[in-house]
Amino acid sequence: MAPGTQPETVETPPATSAAGDAPVTPTPAENPDLRIDLQQQVARLQALLEISRQVHSTTNEQEMLESVLRIVVRELEMDGAAFTGAGMAYGDAPRLPVEAGTPGIYTYPLNDREGKHMTELVVASPAGRELTLYEADFLDGLALQAAVALENARNHERNLQWARVQQDLDAARNIQRSLMPQKMPSLPGYSISVRSQTCYEVGGDYVDIITLPEGGIIMAVADVAGKGLASAIMATSFRAAFRAMAITGVSLDLLATRMNQHHYLEGDEARRRYVTAIFLRLDPRRGEVEIVNAGHNPGFVITPDGTEHRISAAGTPLGLMPGMVYDYERLPFPKGSRLLFYTDGLTEVFRGDEEFGEDRLMLEFSRTATNKADGILDALWVAIQSFSGGGPQEDDMTALALCHLPPEEKPSAHGVRPGKGLA
Repeated sequence: MAPGTQPETVETPPATSAAGDAPVTPTPAENPDLRIDLQQQVARLQALLEISRQVHSTTNEQEMLESVLRIVVRELEMDGAAFTGAGMAYGDAPRLPVEAGTPGIYTYPLNDREGKHMTELVVASPAGRELTLYEADFLDGLALQAAVALENARNHERNLQWARVQQDLDAARNIQRSLMPQKMPSLPGYSISVRSQTCYEVGGDYVDIITLPEGGIIMAVADVAGKGLASAIMATSFRAAFRAMAITGVSLDLLATRMNQHHYLEGDEARRRYVTAIFLRLDPRRGEVEIVNAGHNPGFVITPDGTEHRISAAGTPLGLMPGMVYDYERLPFPKGSRLLFYTDGLTEVFRGDEEFGEDRLMLEFSRTATNKADGILDALWVAIQSFSGGGPQEDDMTALALCHLPPEEKPSAHGVRPGKGLA
């Protein structure tokens, strides 16, 4: 070889198998660079596992987000990090909002499983430099884990809130049930029964029975506009006002007039939650009833001779218009008579497009064989459920039944009822 001449560089062909076909991939032991790359991959996976453990270690949203910010600044040695819309930052955090393309500022959106945006991780790199491939990969993985943890934390908080709401609704349901008549007054010769079934945990239907000092009884069935908690609160307010006025002995028509004015003056929300109501005063000694219908469904009265009365509204619902005056209707209620008050949940039951309706309710009420009030309500509930085919209840259902029991038939000397001799 001549002096000063460099030897030719000869490329060594890749190793082949003994058969001389495909090249053989070198093992990590044979290639140090490959070994270093695998070690980096293992370290990366270990780091991702560790950050995953940290961000998923709590279901508290704020604690989880703070943990992510600390990891970004401390583990990756970034200048600062922040979450948009959360008011949370760590280190020398970038000012928000960030202009697109700002040097050294990198953003990572956190979306839920449905792709909806929850927040955004904003990272400021040291001295505004570009991120290394390792740093960018790490932040991608961190943002993915943070998104899952954030959604889980929010779901957990929603579950806790719903559990608290459910506890409150359960307590409200028990309170509302306790405000319903717990025991029917004992009236010789009369049978009284009430039933109330809410559509949700609580409802806007109201039924009450008050025994007056002179021996009479006032009954009421009312329905607050709407359903649910707001209507239940308004029904409780209505109950307090009704009881306070009823025990004064005021006439039934004046009671309705005052209840209307009281409800109207409670404000706009009360007016939106107006109340339909039907009131009854029973004189058990005289066998007579007085009824005032304030924008409610017709009350049904059937006398022993089969005459059917529908007590229609004498005025608008309570609280809807100021200055309304209501009239009462007086009816004889002799032995063998029966009466039904109800809310529209009993009539507005559907089978397809067909409504159960007032006429069908009146028919079922009139042909019920029993003279016991609870038996009448049992029969009506069965008829309604049969009509609907067991479908879901769509409104509160409340009813009051009152029966003036017929005179007992006296058995003959031989134990045979009159008019039913032996064949």
